[in-house]
Amino acid sequence: MKTIIQKDFYRNFGYWTNFPFLKGFMSPGFRFIYCLRKAQQYSTKHPLGLIYRLLLRRYSIKYGYQISAKTEIGAGLNLGHWGTVVVNPKCKIGKNCNIAHGVTLGQTNRGKKKGFPVLKNDVWVGTNAVIVGGITIGNNVLIAPNSYVTEDIPDNSVVTGNPMKIISKENATEGYINNRIED
Repeated sequence: MKTIIQKDFYRNFGYWTNFPFLKGFMSPGFRFIYCLRKAQQYSTKHPLGLIYRLLLRRYSIKYGYQISAKTEIGAGLNLGHWGTVVVNPKCKIGKNCNIAHGVTLGQTNRGKKKGFPVLKNDVWVGTNAVIVGGITIGNNVLIAPNSYVTEDIPDNSVVTGNPMKIISKENATEGYINNRIED
């Protein structure tokens, strides 16, 4: 495990490679992640930084991912299906996180939960889930499809519905998050 791109490749495909281009670029999610990581690697003033940001913009429009290079994202991000994914640039995402299509991680501009969400490690976010506000999603949390999350979620939980319901479960993401990065 040398680079963050190799870790992302492993999470998506289940094996390591020094050359992720052949298989990786057949997957829209990994292609976007690759350009995102490269845009994060280079400054905006570096020529490669500009090129990767332009590619990131192109793939953002083509595949529907709206994730900024400014977003803090841990190793092992998995964008399972391509389709609209909106992540506020100030959100933080931990390692081994899966984000399905239709997901929104957004800000709240007023009230006691004003701010941006923080997803810790091993979080699985299902289709069309919405997570908003200055909240923290704990480790090993499964957010079910179509859930609307506006409160902090403790570690080892399953969140369902709108209004949300929190169910404590020790192995919440077992079988949902595959090929975990363990470092």
